[in-house]
Amino acid sequence: MSDEKKQNKGKINIELDDVVAEGIYSNLAIINHSVSEFVVDFVNIMPGRPKSKVKSRIILTPQHAKRLLKALGDNVHKFEQAHGEIKDYDKAPLPLNFGPTGQA
Repeated sequence: MSDEKKQNKGKINIELDDVVAEGIYSNLAIINHSVSEFVVDFVNIMPGRPKSKVKSRIILTPQHAKRLLKALGDNVHKFEQAHGEIKDYDKAPLPLNFGPTGQA
């Protein structure tokens, strides 16, 4: 086996196109789950707009949801170490009286 193949063994090749790289802004995540999956809907709520749309839906296995939780926790910790504590609101700044119940 060549040296290049040995170095790349076990690595995942991930492609990120320009449209996806721009990202989608979200200021609300609605999370629901069943026995076999977690569904995370990302929404952009804007003041003065009576209706909001789900901008992206991510469906995860329970195992991947747990890995995501750990990865987010690790990254929040690193961010706070570098930039200080992230302040949280006691109450959500926007009314959340629509759709299925969930937590973000």
